[in-house]
Formats: sequence, C-alpha cells, structure tokens
Amino acid sequence: MERSAELIALMVQADALKFGTFTLKSGRVSPYFVNTGAYGAVADLLELSRLYADLIERSDVTFNVLYGPAYKGIPLAAATGTELARRGWNGKYAFNRKEPKDHGDGGEIIGYVPQDGDRVAIIEDVTTAGTSVRETRELFARLGIGAKIVALYISIDRMERGSDGRSATQQIREDYGIEVHSIATTRDIVEYLRSTPPDCAPIPDAEEHARKIEAYLKDYGVS
Repeated sequence: MERSAELIALMVQADALKFGTFTLKSGRVSPYFVNTGAYGAVADLLELSRLYADLIERSDVTFNVLYGPAYKGIPLAAATGTELARRGWNGKYAFNRKEPKDHGDGGEIIGYVPQDGDRVAIIEDVTTAGTSVRETRELFARLGIGAKIVALYISIDRMERGSDGRSATQQIREDYGIEVHSIATTRDIVEYLRSTPPDCAPIPDAEEHARKIEAYLKDYGVS
C-alpha cells in the first residue's frame, strides 16, 4: 500500500479516524474527525512513528530539534524522535506545558530547550487553522528563543480554507516561510473510502462518507 493508505488503514483500525458529524473549533460541522489521542496500543504508535519518520526523510529538511505541541504532539515527538534516532538522526526533542508550574524547576518547555541557531521541526496530528504553529512562534518569542522553525509535519492535511481564502498549510508556508508536509490528505481519505485495499477491513457506508467529505471540501476546501 502507499504510505497514505497505510496511515488511513491504521487510523481506521485504531478508531483515530471517525466518520459522522463533528463540530470543529472553527465552528464548521465536519463529516469526519481525526484524533491521534485515540491511539492506545504501543504497536500503533510505533507504526505511526515509522510513517512520520518516512515522511521526514522524504522531505529532506535539515533540523536538529523535533518539537511536539501539548498535548497530542508530545507522544508524536517522543516516538518519532526515537525512530529517527534508530535510523541515525542525532537530534533533540522538546514539548511545552499547557499549564504553568509554580514548583520545582518550573519552565514552559520540557526536554531540550531550543537555542539560538537551532532548526526546529514541529510535529502534529492535523492542522486546520495553523494554531499550533502560531502558538509555538509566540511562545518562542515570549521566552526569547531565537531558534528557527523550519518545518511542520502532520498526519492529515484537511485542505480547508481559512478566513482569507487560503488553506492553513498555505498560510504557514507563505506567511512564516515554514515547510509543511503531510502523510495524507482529505482527498486521500475519499480515495481510500472508494477503493479500500482488499486486505483491510471494509468501512460501512463508505460511499456515503466519501460523498459527504467531497461536499464538505466543495464548501470549505481549497482546490
């Protein structure tokens, strides 16, 4: 299978890709939802980290820090960083706290704290509005961190328009100069629904889900 189909099959198996009616942060009502927090088996996380590591190697972006925004980015950074290290990458990983800590050593960034001159890649599950990138940039600026964010790696590109007509990935690339790479896209999900590999479990009402996602893309997607 192609890597996009491998990811979607894994997500369906782990119930990390759901079909139905879901209200997003944007207020839009989506016919599908991606939740990497649903991965409960270590074997699933291991497979996911392999797919992310493959994506990173194909992107050919040079960075020395892998950063996972809390909360869903934390296990992704740890697992994918471990897989990359197994392949020979000698980098660091970090993530942030959601809540301030008023005891112990405090600090808002856990793991390696990026330094001036570092090149940072963010790893996330999906991006709909580019929130994690903006929040990470704001956090680095507030802490006086001069590291450069060079890439964002995500599992699914939802391909949705933002308020200015561009997708979140377009905004991130054009406004911040950050490369964005995804393992799969919403259109890959539609294709998977219509041609599920024979060795994967069939999805009930697959064609209906595919039509609803296509209609959603027609209303909110980018070409």
